[in-house]
Amino acid sequence: MDVCGLSGSTRLHGNTAALVNTVLDRCSAGGLSTNFVSLAGKEILPCTGCEYCSTEHRCILEDDWEEVADMIIDAQVLVIGTPVYFYEVCGHLKNFIDRTYSLYHDKRLIGRHGVAIAVHADKGAERAIETLEAFLNTHQFTYVGNVIGRGFKAGEVLNDKKAVSEAERLGDAIVHLLRPDD
Repeated sequence: MDVCGLSGSTRLHGNTAALVNTVLDRCSAGGLSTNFVSLAGKEILPCTGCEYCSTEHRCILEDDWEEVADMIIDAQVLVIGTPVYFYEVCGHLKNFIDRTYSLYHDKRLIGRHGVAIAVHADKGAERAIETLEAFLNTHQFTYVGNVIGRGFKAGEVLNDKKAVSEAERLGDAIVHLLRPDD
């Protein structure tokens, strides 16, 4: 798979999913294979810091994390999005990010490209973007860019023309990155 879009929201069809899918739609239109995955309805337990993964090369916890992680591992580009709660990424996505520590030991995500997306109602997206950038940097992704969208009710972010335009631009940039001769 070329591009994996991950929505960290617990809302399957919320604003975060809409903005992530805006990027994916441009990638698909450019001929790339895409996959959208939402953490909505998935059980992602918090990391316990047990260090099992440092010797066994996998996380000991049993939930939906590994299924989602495998999709990221298989992708060349990750478009990761979060709703903003209290000036930060949502807890469900933070659990997911913390659990990628089990991939860090073997450098399993190095060489990929990443896009960070944050959707807020009013404030706090900049700090959430910093957290997503830290995640991408820690795993040595090449950073493609970010989008900050504004929206509260489901679908409202699509009225944020600046965010939609930036998401489309990043989708086009991903296509150019993976298919430079097209």
